Amino acid sequence: MNAIKPRIAVTQGDPAGVGPELCLRLLAHAEITRECTPVVFGDAGLLRRVAAQTRLPFVAPVITAADWAQCAREVHSPTVLDLQCINADAVTPGRVDARCGEAAYRYVIAAIEAGLRGEIGAVTTGPLNKEALYAAGHKFPGHTEIFAERLHAARSCMMQYSEEITCSFVTVHVGYSEVPALLQPARILDVIELTADALLRIRGRAPKLLVCGLNPHAGENGLFGMREEERFIIPALEEARRRGLNVTGPVPPDTAFTPTRRKEFDAVVCMYHDQGHIPVKMIAFDSAVNITLGLPVTRTSVDHGTAFDIAWQGLASPGSLYSAVRLAAKLAG
Repeated sequence: MNAIKPRIAVTQGDPAGVGPELCLRLLAHAEITRECTPVVFGDAGLLRRVAAQTRLPFVAPVITAADWAQCAREVHSPTVLDLQCINADAVTPGRVDARCGEAAYRYVIAAIEAGLRGEIGAVTTGPLNKEALYAAGHKFPGHTEIFAERLHAARSCMMQYSEEITCSFVTVHVGYSEVPALLQPARILDVIELTADALLRIRGRAPKLLVCGLNPHAGENGLFGMREEERFIIPALEEARRRGLNVTGPVPPDTAFTPTRRKEFDAVVCMYHDQGHIPVKMIAFDSAVNITLGLPVTRTSVDHGTAFDIAWQGLASPGSLYSAVRLAAKLAG
């Protein structure tokens, strides 16, 4: 029975954030560990320190990178892969530190490489701190871009998934002034197709997608904006329909997320970050899962940050991590 459970790499996230305590809770969660085998890619010394400070149990065995190289496919119970990226005594909870950024980056890269070797079925990532990541010399806006570059993805996008609301994104970590120039029909079509493919896998049926306009009132026939809807979004929708996809739009963003719309459609394709992130976090903050679509290695993630203000206090809700691991196991299977 254990041998057929998917093995999920769970990266610890920034050592100074809430990622370590969430990983401790995950390893001790009997229901999830019956569904899959979580392997925390992190630092055992740090997890022990956080466990002592928060009084959370540290229940999993620890293996070294050398052990993993020899027996990765024989790991069938919750485990900590000790990558020894940072000295636990050097970490101050809640503080931005380049050393923590470097460690968090190395956990992610190790998990990606394990995925490429087929040692794990999917990756679930803990929260990064972008300032710490940048301070360590890794100029990535977030996990999505790290995975896309490392895996040489021809096309990829972010999707935030929950049972209550699901959004995918044409652009994500860019300034608002940059968005219009990135709204090419081919890119919008890619996001529509990736979203449809993912939801077919998750829900087992062809989805109905709703596509937002960029401007207020979806441009009001050119009254607002520079006719981005007519120039970029509508051509992408027309091609998507020619390919047999069920898409509606472009619709005004301020009516895309009403209860009626959310019941009618499986997901909303958004043009920029806050267009979808705000409603997702208002409606499903503790349950939404961040997924990077279009990759050869499945990746899910918590839908929250490092929460430095409550780090190492045992207060962080593990709900998003549990949801992310469960979805990773479903997609890996």
